Amino acid sequence: MTKFSPKRAIFSPKRERARYASDPDKSRGRRVSQVGKSERTLFQHDKDRIIHASAFRRLKGKTQVFVAHEGDTYRTRLTHSLEVAQIARSIARVLGLDEDLAECLALAHDLGHPPFGHSGETALQTVMAPYGGFDHNAQTLRIVETLEGRYAEFDGLNLTWETLEGIAKHNGPLIDKERGEDTLPWAMRELEDWRRLELDTYAGPEAQVAALADDIAYNNHDIDDGLGAGLFSIEDVSQVPVVGRTFANVKSRYPGIPRDRLIHEVIRDLIGYMVADLLKESRTRLAEHEPGCADDIRQLDRPVIAFSEPFRAEEKPLRKFLFNNMYRHYKVNRMMGQAVRVVEELFGLFINDPSLLPTEIAKQCNGAETPETARIICDYIAGMTDRFAIEEHRKLFSVTGYL
Repeated sequence: MTKFSPKRAIFSPKRERARYASDPDKSRGRRVSQVGKSERTLFQHDKDRIIHASAFRRLKGKTQVFVAHEGDTYRTRLTHSLEVAQIARSIARVLGLDEDLAECLALAHDLGHPPFGHSGETALQTVMAPYGGFDHNAQTLRIVETLEGRYAEFDGLNLTWETLEGIAKHNGPLIDKERGEDTLPWAMRELEDWRRLELDTYAGPEAQVAALADDIAYNNHDIDDGLGAGLFSIEDVSQVPVVGRTFANVKSRYPGIPRDRLIHEVIRDLIGYMVADLLKESRTRLAEHEPGCADDIRQLDRPVIAFSEPFRAEEKPLRKFLFNNMYRHYKVNRMMGQAVRVVEELFGLFINDPSLLPTEIAKQCNGAETPETARIICDYIAGMTDRFAIEEHRKLFSVTGYL
């Protein structure tokens, strides 16, 4: 029987709650007060509301790098979010943070992404420039605060302050000496009492964990998907020092291992290496600052959850490689060029003639080419899956669309 390797035993099943963890019993609460008894904590409720949201289900049909219908095994926004959640929860457990909040933020972080990944976002940014712009992170807040219409007592999901704050600024403060309130995305400034999210400070520790779990997940699954799609070879990506070293180590442990298993073991080792670096650096920073509570972490002038500088230096060549050999590969560019045209042409058609929108959506519009109509159209397109956007475009732009 193969023994479990001690070097892989990064995650302990039980950890005491750290004093600086976010405490659901001390939450700042929800926008609409809800009174009731439950065996679940407030953060568990938030996580469950996100999982049951229609916007979350639609992530299964939205591009990560490859358009969803290009293959059954490539990551979609949904499978990416699940991988981020697994990594975030595991890291939170080791550091004694609130696992439910970390997982909740990981599951929610991409809800606002439009179809076709970053190409779809670029297209919406372009067409919405005259109407206040588009930002997928702000769109996530718009979804959970307004657009999800499931509950009798409120619009949105009525999430806790800690979850909303983590969604808003998991990548750091949004307001500082160089960036005033006027630089915030339109969708964020439209939120009810958005200043309550304290956008000039760092987020709590669980949000910081979710942000870096996102980095770990996409760095590794993009290597996996890129190799699977034949965009580059093992020899190509092995030119990146940290990746090449890992391939060499796995081959030395398992001589003659088949290619698919080799790639899987390399991805496992890379994830473990990145997590170990994050844990070591984060523990160092936590020991240095000695935060007594989550609010102490928010008031610091740097994040406490971080990679080390040596790892950041190692990561740069990997990001550069993936940018040049995957995100800008001609096959991906062709596919995404078509995706941009789909989004731009749908928006252009609807903004000039809102009557072409579904009846219930058209009723909300107040005429052609108005900011209010543009935002409604933007919400409609941003919520589409890849398949639905392609089908809508076919119906509206092909002479045989409805035949």
